[in-house]
Amino acid sequence: MLVPLIILATVAAVLLAAVVTFVTVQERIEVRDSLRRLDGYQIQGVRDQEMLAPIDKRVIAPLVGGLTGFARRFTPQGYVDQVRQKLILAGSPPSLDVDKILVLKLLGIVSGLVWIPVVFVLLGLDGFFGIVVLGFLWVVSFLAPDLTLTNRIEARQKEIGRQLPDVLDLLVISVEAGLGFEQAIDRVSVAVPGSLSDEFRRMLQETRIGASQAQALRAMEERTDVPELRSFILAMLQADTFGVSIARILRTQAEDMRQRRRVKAQEQAQKAPVKMLFPLVFCIFPSIFLVVLYPAFKSISDAL
Repeated sequence: MLVPLIILATVAAVLLAAVVTFVTVQERIEVRDSLRRLDGYQIQGVRDQEMLAPIDKRVIAPLVGGLTGFARRFTPQGYVDQVRQKLILAGSPPSLDVDKILVLKLLGIVSGLVWIPVVFVLLGLDGFFGIVVLGFLWVVSFLAPDLTLTNRIEARQKEIGRQLPDVLDLLVISVEAGLGFEQAIDRVSVAVPGSLSDEFRRMLQETRIGASQAQALRAMEERTDVPELRSFILAMLQADTFGVSIARILRTQAEDMRQRRRVKAQEQAQKAPVKMLFPLVFCIFPSIFLVVLYPAFKSISDAL
């Protein structure tokens, strides 16, 4: 009984200290922001100038930099390039970069020091089950950055594949109305926001700074890795090489994308009975059997 009370008291003290620290730091940040807005405020010395910087640049950034250097020292060769490629496929989210992923992986490795008292003291587990729970939490903490990045990639690829047929239909209408291919892409990217439109805008920027259309299309295919978009890009490259009408290629691709989406929807519908089997067997059927058969068993037991 004494050990849980000590643990609770320690946690409460840590939380109280964190709240007090946060309030104090917040007040100092507000004071510095007010001083920055004052006209004629003079900075006295290098220390005062450094103290005007936000706390994330003064404290968190050097700490993250040190952890990043330590993580890169023990990172396997080629893993950094893999993470960088995954970040590109995920759309280069502003909240993630290679250094943050490496630091999170490092924290996941050392998180075992936190999970040991949580599992064996707070949760009160012991024996083989406690070791299994500890290992599970440790592995999840280590793999969480990779899983998060993979989920972002899959969500972005699904969004691009879902938007592509509609975007192609708008491109067909725009090109047949008299716009050029680049002007049509510019118009459609404004009308249909999303990851695909962002990639089209980046492609246009690359062509405007000197890259050829073929190079920009291949770069877009490398940044997305979507099979449907790859098919569209290959068709556009062939049209550019052999001089085929772009409007005809776009219409053919739009019809093909519609057919692919219809086939994929039918495939998902055919998988539904298999996915419903386990909930039916383990959740619904036992309840039905209980409701239907229990009165019969009750009557038989009373008669005996």
